[in-house]
Amino acid sequence: METADGLAPIAYSASAVPQERFHVMPLEMTKDFIAEIVASYASAAKRLETAGIDGVEIVASHGYLPAQFLNPEINKRNDEYGGSAENRLRFLREVVDAVRAATRDQFVVGLRISSREMDEPETAFEVTLDACKQLESQLDYVSVVAGTSASLKGSVHIVPPMTTENAYLTPDSRQYKESLSIPVIVTGRVNQPQEAEKLLEKGDADFVGMTRALICDPNMPEKAASGLFDDIRACIACNQACIGHFHKSLPISCIQYPESGREIKFNMGKVPQAVHVKQVMIVGGGPAGLKAASTAAKAGHQVTLYEATGQLGGQTILAQKIPGRAEFGGIVTNLKRECDIAGVTFSMNTKVDRNLVEQQQPDSLIIATGGLVYRPEFENLGDMQVLDACQVLNEVESVGKNVLIADWKSDWTGLGLAEQLATNGHSVTLAVNGLYAGESIQSYVRTVMTANLHRLGVQIVPYMRLYGCDDDTVFMQHTASGEAVMFEKIDTLVLSHGHIPNTGLANEMGSLVEQHLIGDALAARTAEEAVFDGLKVSWQL
Repeated sequence: METADGLAPIAYSASAVPQERFHVMPLEMTKDFIAEIVASYASAAKRLETAGIDGVEIVASHGYLPAQFLNPEINKRNDEYGGSAENRLRFLREVVDAVRAATRDQFVVGLRISSREMDEPETAFEVTLDACKQLESQLDYVSVVAGTSASLKGSVHIVPPMTTENAYLTPDSRQYKESLSIPVIVTGRVNQPQEAEKLLEKGDADFVGMTRALICDPNMPEKAASGLFDDIRACIACNQACIGHFHKSLPISCIQYPESGREIKFNMGKVPQAVHVKQVMIVGGGPAGLKAASTAAKAGHQVTLYEATGQLGGQTILAQKIPGRAEFGGIVTNLKRECDIAGVTFSMNTKVDRNLVEQQQPDSLIIATGGLVYRPEFENLGDMQVLDACQVLNEVESVGKNVLIADWKSDWTGLGLAEQLATNGHSVTLAVNGLYAGESIQSYVRTVMTANLHRLGVQIVPYMRLYGCDDDTVFMQHTASGEAVMFEKIDTLVLSHGHIPNTGLANEMGSLVEQHLIGDALAARTAEEAVFDGLKVSWQL
């Protein structure tokens, strides 16, 4: 972690106990400094009240400072702020009391707390629940979450990815609700109002918190109130453009709804109506084509989407076959629903060529034909079985016992292939052309997938560049040292080297009609860029 000018900051904690995730060695806080911090909580609450805010939520979750005082593995103090459970609660109690004293009686004061930190050693569930019992008289509600920012495993639960079960914290929130007389809020992978309603009916909580679900569909409350549940764009917990952007210090957004975070530019998601209605022909039913179709139709254009196969989705059809990524297919379900509402016409099992375009005579042709599997050039001097990632996911051929995956992309694909093959009993080596496996994907997603590979015994080797193979050996080069690396007794080499744009139709069309390339047909990237391309091109029609 760095300050704004790139220097390492000074960290403070209950005790000088190292923090594993960011490799920080904190300073133990003096009692004078504790008093200063407590006073700062109070002054911050007072400023918010003065500004017209109705209340504050004190964050004692995710391994942050109040949680550090509660945790006996971190709080090693021998003064009145450490030792006994009562002493370890003292810091948080003083914060709550100070906030109460600084604000009016009607000012709402809530507490967010991790019921479990989901890693060892952690603050026991009984400790966090007891803390809430002790502070109950001073609080208006408790918000139950999980996880800790202090470790890789625990941090996954700050923004749990799609591998996490929906509404997985309701057993904990139920115990909190049964033990407390104040309202209890629960969060954690609740992405549909129907699901929220069910857990409320069962008494699991009094309120349900949603963050990503409302980034994905800001109009969810309105749609739910109107009974339009099928129209809700459900979050798929991919973590790509929301927390993934945040970790890169970028504005948050959503791969399904790129209007989020760009509300001014895209008019709060309200597509401007076309002055001149166009006949729009869209080729390709993946995320790019679907988003382009729905956006153009919302603008009032006459839109027909042509798909060469009988199934919409493009590469998401393969992506959802990766272990733990089935929910990714929801992006197609959601975009298809938007197209249906907007009045898009679909022509399935229709391969578009120049003749068809000449027959239809569209005003605009949007080409979203996706990408073609890229096979790198390398020395193949034997009879080793060589497959690409798509062939493995589609189970085109049986795969040998000992597999090496040449993972140039360093994304979900290599990790997912390794997990799938290892689960099916293969001995797998994942050779990554990067600093580490999953280098290009969001950290919480990467952590879960890497943990699964460790459990399955997959060998991960970074800094690897594919050079060649013979009958049973794969030859690679270390990208830092340049030295040769050999992997022997390999039956199957699997290539995960991404895609190249499928520009065949664009080249065939020439200048016949106004045309726009989007998604992987423009440049092979991810679903996020594909959907954004579709939005941009149709917005400007």
